[in-house]
Amino acid sequence: MLDLEQRRDPSGLDIRADSKRPILVTGAPRSGSTWVGNVLSLDRDSGYIYEPFNKNCPPGQCRARFHHAFTYVTADNEEYYLDPLRDTLSWKYSHGAEMRRIRTPRDFARMARDLTYFQTMRQRNARVVLKDPLAVFSSDWIASRFDAKVVVVIRHPAAFVASLRAAGWHHVPFEVFRDQPQLMEERLAPFRDRVHQACETPLDGVASGCLLWNMLHYHISLLSREHPDWIFVRHEDLSRDPEQEFRAVFDSLGLDFSPAVENDLKQYTENSGTLGRLSLYHNKRATRRSSRDSITRYRKRLSPDELTDIRRATATMADRFYSAADWEITD
Repeated sequence: MLDLEQRRDPSGLDIRADSKRPILVTGAPRSGSTWVGNVLSLDRDSGYIYEPFNKNCPPGQCRARFHHAFTYVTADNEEYYLDPLRDTLSWKYSHGAEMRRIRTPRDFARMARDLTYFQTMRQRNARVVLKDPLAVFSSDWIASRFDAKVVVVIRHPAAFVASLRAAGWHHVPFEVFRDQPQLMEERLAPFRDRVHQACETPLDGVASGCLLWNMLHYHISLLSREHPDWIFVRHEDLSRDPEQEFRAVFDSLGLDFSPAVENDLKQYTENSGTLGRLSLYHNKRATRRSSRDSITRYRKRLSPDELTDIRRATATMADRFYSAADWEITD
């Protein structure tokens, strides 16, 4: 058996023992990856990194520049991303990249905060929990290059569309897919015509949300067949029984579901109407939610006709993840 403590992969990054392998939490946007990432980073030996694939990510945290949402990184174009992601996953803060964008005292304060956090995590040799739904199409590359464990969060299509609406995402820029030919060819070929049509004639909110859900979950379906060792979790299952479901995820990842984690988990799943726990940066923030209520909240945001349209538009793909009973939930 190979000694994981001594192996190195072609990227030059150490391949860690299971207890130190980075964790990628991904899936579709608005599917609960932030919630899941925050909960997993409650493990005392872990630290949290938020969306390095996001164009708004501070360059000190990740100096790679992503020109597309949902950038498709493979061995063919990794030269632009490999070293920056290696630094991020090694808790190496990029001072120079961040200094070049500082304009205000607030920018400087944010840099000081992030630098302190990265240095602390590096000193602790903390395990990385990287949350990023925009990395879903690059998850295979991240897993192979950095020996990452992957958690993919899946959410009901109606809840996804309703959450897009609640966030004010009324138009999906399908150009980000059209303008990545390799992505369209290798992962989204069945959607090529529909994507081009949506670029020419923008779809309404429900229709664009359904097309995006289908595309993302087609890719996720491929991943589930290609990587049976990855963890695929439904948002609804985590919400219905957080303690049992998260305990299973913690165990699969080699994280410690301690009494302290169990207690803190309640602060992420019970809506008490107060501020949540101290954030990773030690400032109070509202994090509490009623996880069970979130399962059916979409019914208050969508009309019966819209629900019918969503079910019809996503049926082929949704049936791979959800049964008819999942559309009739009343609790």
